[in-house]
Amino acid sequence: MTTLTATPVAPLLDRLFTEADAIDPATTPSVSAYWNGLTSADKASIVRSRTDYADFYGRMKDVPLAVSRDTGSLLYMLAYSTNARSIVEFGTSFGLSTLCLASALRDNGGGRLVTSEFEPSKVARAKANLEAGGLEDLVEFREGDALETLARDLPETVDLLLLDGAKALYPDILDLVEPCLRAGALIVADNADFCPAYLDRVRRPGGGYLSVPFADDVELSIRL
Repeated sequence: MTTLTATPVAPLLDRLFTEADAIDPATTPSVSAYWNGLTSADKASIVRSRTDYADFYGRMKDVPLAVSRDTGSLLYMLAYSTNARSIVEFGTSFGLSTLCLASALRDNGGGRLVTSEFEPSKVARAKANLEAGGLEDLVEFREGDALETLARDLPETVDLLLLDGAKALYPDILDLVEPCLRAGALIVADNADFCPAYLDRVRRPGGGYLSVPFADDVELSIRL
């Protein structure tokens, strides 16, 4: 058994993923009026915006915006198989991906996961979930805009970077973390197709990365 597949993490994640799957912005009271008033073009524009993300993610405070179950398992597998000890996460939300990554750190013998989240109420929920999973000692939560929270005091060497916050900021967050990425470090970008500039960068020959789309919604890259 692994930390990911044993109690208390496995039943906790199963409950959290089930709850996340059941939450629809269109019917969530705190956000339904806003969400249903947006056209498809509006939603696409907001997701790609470099200026409107604060308002958008503030409104989404009751929506998990979590990775999929498969992506959660992939995160564990990547971190565990590479013996990762130092991880940075952009976009904590309710902490589902954080639980998966911290589980790998536990099974690797320990380490440090720095995770940044814009919305204070989500930080509180994520902390509670990590405590319930018995993994809070491995995680450093940073509340606020990641352009500020991840601009300082990063681990000297980073083994894995997860990008799962405001999509338009993926290149900016990579700029902040890149000096710390070791050769062979992995970068997992969820829904990276919403940020063509990021994909152009990590897929560009000679750009310092080898990158491929993985599954339906993940871009997996390695630092060369």
